[in-house]
Amino acid sequence: MPFDKRLSMIRVLGIDPGSVKTGFGIIESNGQQSRYVHSGYLKLPAECLATKLGKIFSQLSEIIAEYQPDHMAIEQVFLSKNAASALKLGHARGAAMTAGVNANLEIFEYSAKAVKQSTVGYGAASKEQIQHMILRLLNTRKVLQEDEADALAVALCHAHTGLSPQQQKYNKAT
Repeated sequence: MPFDKRLSMIRVLGIDPGSVKTGFGIIESNGQQSRYVHSGYLKLPAECLATKLGKIFSQLSEIIAEYQPDHMAIEQVFLSKNAASALKLGHARGAAMTAGVNANLEIFEYSAKAVKQSTVGYGAASKEQIQHMILRLLNTRKVLQEDEADALAVALCHAHTGLSPQQQKYNKAT
């Protein structure tokens, strides 16, 4: 479906943070129509946490410089039974958000349930359902790794729900 040129386009960088792999996905959207730009994931070295966080920051900074997104959308930390895992995830989110703030991006946060609801229509959707819907919604044939598909889902969630001025005030990270 061709884009309506009368509606302004926003470039959104979606992030699925992790301390082993961090997914990223970039789309362009006018709030009604979205198109795939680029995606991938950062496979982080099995080194100390500080080194991993530095890689997240530097590699996402390079991606931001190359693709010039207008907004960053990132998945919120979910509650975990393992406090150490949740803490590492929080650190990874912080490194990614710092890269966005450093590039003067507006940053928005979404819960995993909101991301799944906006892309699949079901808040408890599986990883496979998300991958399938992302391919359909963005009309791409690229084989997507799980973290990459999740990042694109975060970007689409922002495109579907966060581009209205009211939603931006609610979802904008402080």
